[in-house]
Amino acid sequence: MQLTYKQSEQELIEACLKSDRIAQKRLYEQHYGKYMGVCLRYASCSDEAMVMLNNGFFKIFTSLHKFDSTNGNFEGWMYRIMVRTAIDYLRSESRFQFSEVDNNVYAEDSYSIIADMEAEDIIKLVNQLSPAYRTVFNLFVVEGHTHTEIAEILGISDGTSKSNLAKAKAKLQSMITKQETIKSKTYE
Repeated sequence: MQLTYKQSEQELIEACLKSDRIAQKRLYEQHYGKYMGVCLRYASCSDEAMVMLNNGFFKIFTSLHKFDSTNGNFEGWMYRIMVRTAIDYLRSESRFQFSEVDNNVYAEDSYSIIADMEAEDIIKLVNQLSPAYRTVFNLFVVEGHTHTEIAEILGISDGTSKSNLAKAKAKLQSMITKQETIKSKTYE
């Protein structure tokens, strides 16, 4: 099949199913930025994110025959694979340890300082969290999963998910406060 630049998504999928390398390259290039961003939210560095991304695309290409367009859109399907690949990678690295439930950390804090921060600065702070805290934070705050869904995805309890999210938020608040203290001392 002759591939054109404005090839439809379905044509691209069909070409990828036939192991067409040009189509696979095009699919990779079209979605690289979006899914690299997803992987960067879970990774501690860009090299780690690249491994996650490539593993995710490998899973996409080898599982493409399982995609059913009647049950959802293609990008959503790819997104779920990419997130689960990132989580699987963190698990395989044995750095994925959740803290037990701590009932004293569920209080919601005000994050008014965050509103004044640039997105890149927030991402840098989130990337400093432990893999477990970062994963729960991303699944809940960024991707909108419930604690029940997170518990199912990660194989933990709802309470552990809630506790890890609260601890992640507390850690972020501490880092932001520390950063603001440093800034205010610099301007004195």
